[in-house]
Amino acid sequence: MSECTHDCSTCSSKCEKADFQKPLNVNSKVTNVIAVASGKGGVGKSLVTSLLACEAQARGNKTAIMDADVTGPSIPKAFGLHDQAVGTELGIEPAVTDNGIKVMSINLILDDEEKPVVWRGPVISGVIEQFWTDVNWGEVDYMFVDMPPGTGDVPLTVYQSLPVKGIVVVTTPQDLVQLIVKKAYNMAKMMDVPILGVIENMSYVECPDCGKKLEIFGKGKAEAVAKELGVPVLATLPINPTTAELVDAGKITEADRTGFETALDVIEQQLIKE
Repeated sequence: MSECTHDCSTCSSKCEKADFQKPLNVNSKVTNVIAVASGKGGVGKSLVTSLLACEAQARGNKTAIMDADVTGPSIPKAFGLHDQAVGTELGIEPAVTDNGIKVMSINLILDDEEKPVVWRGPVISGVIEQFWTDVNWGEVDYMFVDMPPGTGDVPLTVYQSLPVKGIVVVTTPQDLVQLIVKKAYNMAKMMDVPILGVIENMSYVECPDCGKKLEIFGKGKAEAVAKELGVPVLATLPINPTTAELVDAGKITEADRTGFETALDVIEQQLIKE
């Protein structure tokens, strides 16, 4: 048998994708798993993940975040979570934000949240699998997975081990980012995972005096990229200094979610189609 290339789109084998999936914690039920990916760091995946989760929770959904960026976790900091997760007979108990979102991240397990994670890929992939199999998530309507940059071990583990229903691709206006984003898009297509849409972050900054939108990273390309990829634009987000301050203070639950209402509406519609 030839080695698996992980390209489900051209594979002639009869294996089922579900064969690679890991069993969910027996005490848990997760309805929708949505990955937030890019292929490049620094574009705002964690911000988008957090605010999508806040919007979903505000609508009355039971919501969770799996922080799959093991070497660069930022979700706990954004929500002001610093206590360690604890284990019970039901599994590892996730932390809970002040607005009720369940969170699991490597920073909630380390004895020192500033300690670097210097692990090889297979070990990191094993941690991601344990976040799925060993955490007592309970009942969850939407689980958002904050993905690390790149197209390596962790994205491969997430797409194969978890029942991902779709991916939200995050980008910014620069041409270089657009190129790398397409790599993440093509990986998802190879893995036969649906793309729910594109969110362009840092599209512009609004002048506080005159209200003019200044495109400091160049003209936004979300529409053109989305059209090329055949997916909808979920939102175009501004650079918002207030949001950055709230993230630094661990108070992202207080951040403005303008644009995320429509984004979640479109995501829900895409999930229905799938």
